[in-house]
Amino acid sequence: MNFVVFAILALLAITAVAIAKLRELWAVIMFTGIYSFLSASWMIILDAPDVAFTEAAVGAGISTVLMLSTMALTGKAEEIPRKKSLVPLFVVLVTGATLVYGTLDMPHFGSPDAPVQVYPDPSFVERSEADMHGLPNVVTALLASYRGYDTLGETTVVLTAGIAVLLILRRNDEKDEPTRLAGNKTP
Repeated sequence: MNFVVFAILALLAITAVAIAKLRELWAVIMFTGIYSFLSASWMIILDAPDVAFTEAAVGAGISTVLMLSTMALTGKAEEIPRKKSLVPLFVVLVTGATLVYGTLDMPHFGSPDAPVQVYPDPSFVERSEADMHGLPNVVTALLASYRGYDTLGETTVVLTAGIAVLLILRRNDEKDEPTRLAGNKTP
């Protein structure tokens, strides 16, 4: 199992570097889809199949189609920057180091000594039936209600992003607008 974990992490890193180095947009879009599938595989290893499914569907599926559609309206290659800046590299390194530092005192994945395993809040179990309008099972209550807010938020974000993409990609035919309103056909 450790070999698979390290292999997926290595492939994620290699794919990320390839995305950063490539200048041809079609290749970047394809590698972004590959990165999403690798991320979905990583989520499966972390026992999060719902997140993996969402990553595969949205990250690799819908996003790839939207990026290819956008590329059809724009150029095929990225312009090479005239001067190189080390500021983005510095920001990424500082952010990465901060994230790694923040995880140093966390318990190991799945550890039975983790605070969430050892010290569950008894009031949560006691209040769950009243909070969830009579659902008898705490797990059902969590999935049916608390998790619903999360799903509603995710759905709202995806819907808003889809509307924004459609507005960006729509064709603006201002010259045809007056003739359509008057009912005349253009020759």
